[in-house]
Amino acid sequence: MTNLWLRLAALLRNTQRPSRYLNHEWACTYKPEAAYRFCMVYPDTYELGQANQALRILCNAVNRQEGMAAERAFLPAHDFCDTMRAEGLPLFSLESCAPLAEFDAIGITISHELAATNILETLDLAGIELHSAKRTDAAPLVIGGGPCTFNPEPFWSFFDVFVIGEGEDVLGEVLQCHRTMKDAGAPRGEILHAIAQIAGCYVPALYRWCDEEEAQRCGSWIEPLGEGIPRVIEKRVFEGFATSSAWEPCIVPFAETVHDRLNVEILRGCSRGCRFCQAGMVSRPVRERSADNIVSAVVEGLAQTGYDEVSLTSLSSTDHSQIALVLERLNREYQDKGIRISIPSQRMDAFGVSMAGLVAGQKRGGLTFAPEAGTQRLRDAINKNVTEEDIFAAVDAAFSAGWRHCKLYFMIGLPDETDEDVAGIADLAERIYDRAKAALLPQMRGALKITVSCALFVPKPLTPFQWDGQISSEEALRRVNLVRSSLRSRAITVHWHDPATSLLEAFLSRGGRECADVIEQAWINGARFDAWTECFNKDAWDKGAASLGIDVACAAEHTYELNYVLPYTHISAGVTQDFLRAERNRAENGDVTCDCSCAACTDCGVCTDMNLKIELAEVRHA
Repeated sequence: MTNLWLRLAALLRNTQRPSRYLNHEWACTYKPEAAYRFCMVYPDTYELGQANQALRILCNAVNRQEGMAAERAFLPAHDFCDTMRAEGLPLFSLESCAPLAEFDAIGITISHELAATNILETLDLAGIELHSAKRTDAAPLVIGGGPCTFNPEPFWSFFDVFVIGEGEDVLGEVLQCHRTMKDAGAPRGEILHAIAQIAGCYVPALYRWCDEEEAQRCGSWIEPLGEGIPRVIEKRVFEGFATSSAWEPCIVPFAETVHDRLNVEILRGCSRGCRFCQAGMVSRPVRERSADNIVSAVVEGLAQTGYDEVSLTSLSSTDHSQIALVLERLNREYQDKGIRISIPSQRMDAFGVSMAGLVAGQKRGGLTFAPEAGTQRLRDAINKNVTEEDIFAAVDAAFSAGWRHCKLYFMIGLPDETDEDVAGIADLAERIYDRAKAALLPQMRGALKITVSCALFVPKPLTPFQWDGQISSEEALRRVNLVRSSLRSRAITVHWHDPATSLLEAFLSRGGRECADVIEQAWINGARFDAWTECFNKDAWDKGAASLGIDVACAAEHTYELNYVLPYTHISAGVTQDFLRAERNRAENGDVTCDCSCAACTDCGVCTDMNLKIELAEVRHA
């Protein structure tokens, strides 16, 4: 370890942002006495990974286990990856500067599809075999987790096991099983067979991959290769979330990170039912932490870390049943103390604006709203549950209260979208501008600014729109230009996402095991850091796919029949396929499904226990 650190230290003198690679940050945990060592890896730079809440939660969970230590590792920036390869230095952990190949197990979070080649870059730089089938008994157990594991098949050959769902409980079970059996001398195959029987764990090597005809006939693309191997892998849910402490000990980094503040998770799950949103579908049921729990966590967290800003995080923080009480108590606690409280998402109605007002104080920067679609017809089809009255009430409240800037998020390429819907984006933005202008005093109108951000719809697994194809890159640009040409006011600016990366995202989102070969070929051709605009290497992906005879655009744009069995239907988030099909049909008819937090149960399949349904309803309406 000492020799590795000395060699690294010499290189850091000439590298950009050397603080990315330094250990001993404030409040980091180092347990050199632990017999079993686990390293949690974020396959991107420190600035992005250190801000990831899952990394913090899981490292803390492992470090609480007797005899176990959790450390962290991040992928170096691309220039330093090249330097380390040239110098023959392996990827290392921060806490002990130990090579990743020396750990008993490593966990890699797959937070988005464009991290695919970074995973291979991570394994290769660590000196770990890319393919699970080639790893020896002495190699670390490679565990995958995160949002993309709801379709793990594109990554199947690179991981020994995937943990599906929330990891607080299941990760410890996996590591304890591995530790016990490894200490007893069990071979790797026997260990993987035992792990596959832990609820929420998927070991792809223990399943035969079927061809398309067999998959459609049998209803699944996989066939277990042994006794006791589940046919369907159910996600794990951390059932203790609501009563667990909202204060999650965190490291204060040397380098500035994205979201460089204290984060306190107040709510899990979302019951709004937007038909395009994977996070809302797979994170059910909704669970809240109490106001007392949240406030005490903020107080302790700010005292422990020294941050001057705290974010109350969730998929929709203003949906917390006690959010007004929480914000009022925190405002009283930190009045005139220079502490800023933020909520990362607000409802698009007057209540959401009033909550934003509670945390903004006298500072009125910008608000972000997400109408998602330009017409009411399409908003109903995607089940956004936002009307024009809601939108204009929010705008009136915001600009009357002092806001000057507003960012509007839309998607283009949504299923059943027409040119009228696309032009409706510009029309709605213009009318929002007019309402905002009318709400401002004449001398303030020059500062008014509206930003329209257009993302390309990507079909995601386990959503009602998972069977729908993506529009082509050419069509996406045509629709963006339709929005731009339909705008009249110069105070409204338009931004849009690169269709090429969205196309790749759609390909990997719904793909099967054939995607793994494409990922590997793209990486061999030089692809890495694909989520970074300046690093995205389209040619590497195009050549990799072409060499395998795979048409990425055709796969991404293909629309399936609703009875088509997709490559990941053996992975269950609790929401049933029948519910998803019914929601897709309701979308075609323009029917809205009510939020189950304020109406009757929608029978999505998550709350199979009637007592749980009653308990959740009581919590929400308390």
